[in-house]
Amino acid sequence: MTAGAIHSIHRYPVKSMLGENLESAQIGDSGLLGDRAWALRDETRGSIVGAKKIPELMGCTARYLEEPGPGQAPAAQIHLPDGSTFMSDSTDAGSHVSRVLGQSLTVWPLLPAEESDHYRRRQAESSDFESELRTVFAREATEPLPDMAAFPPELFEYESPPGTYFDAFPLLVLSKRSLETVQAADPERVFDVRRFRPNLLLDVPDSGDSFPEVNWVGRRVRFGQAVLEISMACPRCVMTTHGFADLPKEPGIMRTLVKYAGGNLGVYASVLEPGEVRIGDSVEILGS
Repeated sequence: MTAGAIHSIHRYPVKSMLGENLESAQIGDSGLLGDRAWALRDETRGSIVGAKKIPELMGCTARYLEEPGPGQAPAAQIHLPDGSTFMSDSTDAGSHVSRVLGQSLTVWPLLPAEESDHYRRRQAESSDFESELRTVFAREATEPLPDMAAFPPELFEYESPPGTYFDAFPLLVLSKRSLETVQAADPERVFDVRRFRPNLLLDVPDSGDSFPEVNWVGRRVRFGQAVLEISMACPRCVMTTHGFADLPKEPGIMRTLVKYAGGNLGVYASVLEPGEVRIGDSVEILGS
C-alpha cells in the first residue's frame, strides 16, 4: 500500500549541529551514510555530549565537501556562530569549538563499537534520576516521563549505542501531517522542522490520521529502494525547545507535544534493506 512520498532528506554530519538538505542519499546498514559520523566529547566529564547539555551546538552547522562512502565518512566542514569555519579532523577543531562554546571540548569521528569506553555514560549531573530525566525530556512535574523500557537497554550504560552517535536508532522519520497537527493545536508557536531533526520528512496527503507514521510502528516500510522497520514513536527532548538560528527558545513547544501527542513526534526506524532514497520516492507499507 502506497502511503505517500519522501518530501525532503536531511543528514547531520556532526551530532546536534544543523546539517544538510539532500536531493538523494544512500541508506546503509546503519542509516544515511555519513549521518552523525562526528561528535563532540566533553573532556571535563569524559563523555560524548550533544545539545541536550550544550544548546549552542544547534546554532552550529556541518556539511560534507565530498560524499561519504560505506563504512567511512570524510571530514565535515563546521561553521560556528562567530563565523569561523574549519574541518572536523583539523588539529585545532577542539580549540575552535571550546572557545566559542565555552567549555573543554574535542571533536571525534566514530570509533569501533569495541572501543566501548569512548561511548560510556559518565556520572549523572544530579543524584536524583527522575529530576535528571525531567531536565533531559523537558517535562514538568505533572507531566509523564517517556517509558524508558522502550529504549535499547545499552543506553543506560552508554551515551549512544557503541559504534554510533545516534540517540537510540539509526533513522528518524516524520510526516508533514504530524507537524501540521501540532501546529494547528498551537498556532502561536512555529513548529519548524529544524527543531525535530528528521532524516526523512514525508508527504502523507490522504491519511485521515493526525500522526500517520505512528500507525506504522512494528511494520516494514519501503522508502525508495530501502526497507525500514518502524521501531517506536520518538519521545521528544529538550532540544526541541532550544533557540537557534532564527528560532526563539520555546518551552511551550513541549507543553503542546505532551498535551496533544504524548510527548512524541515522528518515529524511530532501523534498516532492513539498504538502498537509495530520493525526494519524491514513494513510501509503501509492506506489512509486519
